[in-house]
Amino acid sequence: MRAKILEFKQLLACLAMLLSAVGTAFATFPGHNGLIAFQVQTAAGIQIYTVRPNGKGLQQITFLSGDAVAPAWSPDGRGIVFEHDAPGECGNVAIMNADGNGLIEFPVPGVCEGDPSFTPDGTRIIFDRIDPATNDEAFWSMDLNGDNRQRIGPCCADPNVSPNGEKISFLGFNGDPAGSALFTSDVDGSHVFQVTPFSFDVAVKQDWAPDGKHLVFSIYGDVAIPGVSTNIVTVSPDGKQLHFVSNYEGGDVSAFVGSYSPDGRWITFRLNDHGLFGLYKIHPDGTGLEVILPLSDFRPRFIAWGARPNEADDEGH
Repeated sequence: MRAKILEFKQLLACLAMLLSAVGTAFATFPGHNGLIAFQVQTAAGIQIYTVRPNGKGLQQITFLSGDAVAPAWSPDGRGIVFEHDAPGECGNVAIMNADGNGLIEFPVPGVCEGDPSFTPDGTRIIFDRIDPATNDEAFWSMDLNGDNRQRIGPCCADPNVSPNGEKISFLGFNGDPAGSALFTSDVDGSHVFQVTPFSFDVAVKQDWAPDGKHLVFSIYGDVAIPGVSTNIVTVSPDGKQLHFVSNYEGGDVSAFVGSYSPDGRWITFRLNDHGLFGLYKIHPDGTGLEVILPLSDFRPRFIAWGARPNEADDEGH
């Protein structure tokens, strides 16, 4: 969304400035493992796809003008909220069914909104809101009709509500090119706590474990550093119990985290391997690496694993 905001400000102030990272917001809620959603660059802009955890049933579910980015699942696995960046417009929050039908958008003239995700009870959406006219940025929430909007407070990227509904995790930046850290706060924006140092350069994509005991993120992943690989790391919300799930070195192979699986047994991620990309899953202890989509030039990004609705069958799980 931040690239879109920059374009929007330039238009407003004679076609003026924000962070250039694409914001996303995801949280994995407890449940049975369902479909995996992610965004992919296509010839017609960035669009959202889904796939089964066994790699079957790959399907494009958005066909929008501009970019459909940052998909996040509803707790029941029936809906997806995402950010729609229409050409020449600031981003807005949109919601749709898991198959791409039933699209509803919530544009607010003159305001940029994105990074959306659901609260654990599925009744509200939390998102990042920027008013370019005042340069005001904060996290907000709204109901599923786009009404009852409430300002939360902190910013600046990727807000996720913890599975118990009490905390928000998000990214903050210190202004350095590679200065990005993981933070938490109470759900009302109070009691901000810095979980990791800015030197970890945390990538814009992090997630809560379904039991709320850990967060997962990508270290050295926001700004590419020659010779340094991005890796998946878990940490407890108090900043302790740091554990490297992947241990790639040298910079040619990197792992960018997507999310936990709803049952908590897996972490899904994109593997970058010498210019090719694949969708993989691995146990949180670093064992059991499995391929979902093999290495190719098809590049899944901002990956989110949804719960399986009750009536869905178990195929692929």
